[in-house]
Amino acid sequence: MISRDRDTAGRARNDRPRDRLGRPLPPGSAGVARIPDDLELGPQQTLTFAQQLLDDGLAFNAHEVLEAAWKNGPVAERMLWQGLAQYAVGLTHIQRGNAKGAGTLLRRASERLGSYPANAQHHDVDLAGLIAHAQELLDALDTGEPVTEERLRTRLCRTPA
Repeated sequence: MISRDRDTAGRARNDRPRDRLGRPLPPGSAGVARIPDDLELGPQQTLTFAQQLLDDGLAFNAHEVLEAAWKNGPVAERMLWQGLAQYAVGLTHIQRGNAKGAGTLLRRASERLGSYPANAQHHDVDLAGLIAHAQELLDALDTGEPVTEERLRTRLCRTPA
């Protein structure tokens, strides 16, 4: 039986290096720097870091940053951060050529972001813009239209994070 990597709490963890799209590489390979599971940043730091990663074409890493905010942030904001993390992993699936996975995650992200309460803290996240962008990508995927890296570029916030 093959032993799985575990963290100090005994949870399964894959410590293999990953490529820029988040795919595991063979042990000992040079990969992209990993985002720590216990990353704790403030909301604006999280958005700034995730935006930089998206700008650099590293949607998987942006997903990990946003996922850390979802898991470590205030309960009242988890729907926001989960929707953003799903959005970023939807972009990752497009980068990997997985149209079905991209569609599933972009739809989930749109639903989650669209149902986030208007009166809740949203840290200037452009909810309507992200939902519109997700729909544009979904339309392209549904028609088989190629989605270029440039079309994946988006702004998380209405003003620079």
